[in-house]
Amino acid sequence: MRFAKNKAVKNLALAVTLSIGLSAGAMMPFAPANASEMAAKIPVQSYQLKNGMQIVVIPDHRAPIVTHMVWYKVGSADEPGGRSGLAHFLEHLMFKRTGKLKDGEFSKIVSENGGQHNAFTSYDMTAYYQDVAVDRLPLMMSLEADRMTGLKLKPEDIASERQVIIEERRMRTENNPASLLNEQMMASLFLAHPYHIPVIGWKDEMEALDYKSVIDFYKAHYTPSNAILVVAGDVTGDAVLKLAEKTYGKVRGPEVGPRVRPGEPTPVAARRVILVDERVRQPLMQRLYLAPSYRVGGTPGEAEALDVLGEILGGGSTSRLYRRLVVDKKLATEAAAWNDASAYDLGSFGVYAAPVPGSAATDRDRLQKVETEVDSVIRELLTHGVTADEVARAKSRMIAAEVYSRDSITTLARVFGQGLTTGLTIDQIQSWTDRINAVTPEAVQAAARSILQDQRSVTGLLLPPVPVVANTMAGVKQ
Repeated sequence: MRFAKNKAVKNLALAVTLSIGLSAGAMMPFAPANASEMAAKIPVQSYQLKNGMQIVVIPDHRAPIVTHMVWYKVGSADEPGGRSGLAHFLEHLMFKRTGKLKDGEFSKIVSENGGQHNAFTSYDMTAYYQDVAVDRLPLMMSLEADRMTGLKLKPEDIASERQVIIEERRMRTENNPASLLNEQMMASLFLAHPYHIPVIGWKDEMEALDYKSVIDFYKAHYTPSNAILVVAGDVTGDAVLKLAEKTYGKVRGPEVGPRVRPGEPTPVAARRVILVDERVRQPLMQRLYLAPSYRVGGTPGEAEALDVLGEILGGGSTSRLYRRLVVDKKLATEAAAWNDASAYDLGSFGVYAAPVPGSAATDRDRLQKVETEVDSVIRELLTHGVTADEVARAKSRMIAAEVYSRDSITTLARVFGQGLTTGLTIDQIQSWTDRINAVTPEAVQAAARSILQDQRSVTGLLLPPVPVVANTMAGVKQ
């Protein structure tokens, strides 16, 4: 199943490089003759502890290793108003002390036991993971269980770590014009829904994050009933369940109610964002359309039809956008499209192109020519639809990529963790290949006509300043 590792990071990466947008067609040396036959169900076992925590086990006995992930059903879109960046801030602070561990001891223990670990935050979830030898799994489970409710923060922790996340924002966003453009586009795409707020937060609000806000957020959301444990690797369901009962099963915490977020109004006007920055070396054009997710916002199968549409329109060097803009007309160095349906609430469909230097007199002219051609490709697709052959090839590439991705236990754990924290069931995650297989050319065209509408879109242009023309008369002796 296609999921963004982190929605903000994915969009940023797409704005900066096309390595993700090239998708399956570019990455796979070939597609199997019948990829759907390879997409057998993954053996997943699910349990629930008495305290409400869900346990998901994905056995894979090829090597004596495991990926141990704890997912919390809380992200930046669940932050209280005026406290943007809080979920990510807490993620950083979770590596401080507990009642059992001193400062920095968590990371030290993981490292001394040969493991690797990290954490990440998105709009909809926060996750922590360790990759370790299977005999270290009990230790990792005891460490994560300990900090689930045992974090011991001090007011003096706030100021120093707050500077760390502000510096992170400066490096990731403020120093990167493409990232700034993406941030502004998301703020324009979502008018009311909290997806318009960046995961890392607005700087002014980050500077005001305080000890009480962090503690209140931690106590409200870090609790067994709001968490999912995913273990993939050389384990059995019964063994993991016994370990979970001895560790996570002893943790107590409040029940967390259903997520309540502002809805997004029906879009009525196309929007446009133009960012001019002297640091821009490569102008670019990007457009986002408000789209359904796998969970909400569309008709059954519409999100999957958009997945296939993204592959046909911009999924690699054989896609329609790439062939027209890069190969045939040589207007762009890159062109891509993608569908992000992995959100808990609404998702987005995007297109992207970067003009060839020197293809027109000015950067604005180059972007205008690229945008006109992108519009032409979309208009042709809306008018004439897609062919059965295009759909078949796209589905084969996508399913093949999904099958090959199962080679990584970390990827498997992430797919199930992200799907479950965004409101899907294990059956829904498992059946993605079946739903992709069911997509027809008619479904792709219907989804395109429903979503690729101007009033659902935000178009972003990234430009350098117009060069100042020197006054050639100045200093000339008459």
